[in-house]
This record gives sequence, C-alpha cells and structure tokens, in this order.
Amino acid sequence: MWTVLFLVVSNVFMTIAWYGHLKHHKTTPLAATILASWGIAFVEYCFKVPANRWGSDYYRFSTVQLKTIQEILSLVIFACFSAWYLGERLRWNHAVAFLLLVVAVWFAFKKWD
Repeated sequence: MWTVLFLVVSNVFMTIAWYGHLKHHKTTPLAATILASWGIAFVEYCFKVPANRWGSDYYRFSTVQLKTIQEILSLVIFACFSAWYLGERLRWNHAVAFLLLVVAVWFAFKKWD
C-alpha cells in the first residue's frame, strides 16, 4: 500500500531531521543544523503530503486513521533509530507503551455500530 510505504519513508526522513544531529550536536553550529534539518524535512514533506492525500482519496482512511498510522510508524522508526544510531537502550516500559499504542490503533480502526 503506497500510503504506508510513503509514510514510512517520510518518517525516516523526519526522524533524521529531528534527532540525527543529537549524536554530534556539540561539534556542529546550531544554525547549520537547522538549515540541514529543513532540507531533510523538505524531503519528508514530499512523501508525507502524497501519502496523506492518497490515503484519504484512494484508500478511504479517515484523518484519525491516517494520523494513527503515522504516529505508530513514527514511534517504531524512532525506537529503531534511537537504539541503532544513538545507542540508547530500549526498556520494558517502552515495550508496554508501544503495546498500549497498538490498543489505540485497534480503537481507531474498529468499526463501532
């Protein structure tokens, strides 16, 4: 599904733009970091905007469903990025939080009569 694929790509770029600089933030000037992040965020928007439009138009996701998909992908990608790139350890409470988010996804996509 193109919507999910494009949201994955956009979230990878978003995570890099927002958090990638933290590994070397003491050696890079803030202004240069901001400009680089804007450039990366531009690529993110080039994927996120079509993903949301296609998700709404072709796949008939509601805006709540689109946002829920985006948030789950964002957290999964961020968790992988923070463990792999930033070297931060994921803990049991993070797993519980993610599990609760899965429950939130179920509520967002459940058809209530």
